[in-house]
Amino acid sequence: MDEIKLLDVVALTEELLTEDLRRGAVGTVVEIWKDGVFEVEFSDNTGKAYAFVAVRPDQLMKLHFRKDEAA
Repeated sequence: MDEIKLLDVVALTEELLTEDLRRGAVGTVVEIWKDGVFEVEFSDNTGKAYAFVAVRPDQLMKLHFRKDEAA
């Protein structure tokens, strides 16, 4: 499995109902906490952030945009 790093683009693998975020929502990792939790920023199409959420690694999937990076 690909290690998730700072500024990686990720997608949620499950819904976060308390945050009103659906499975598949795409965000950017903006902080990595000591306990292995990631702070992810979710933005709209204009770049305006609408949510900052602490997410466990098992709730995320790293996204790839270049063929040579994909598994």
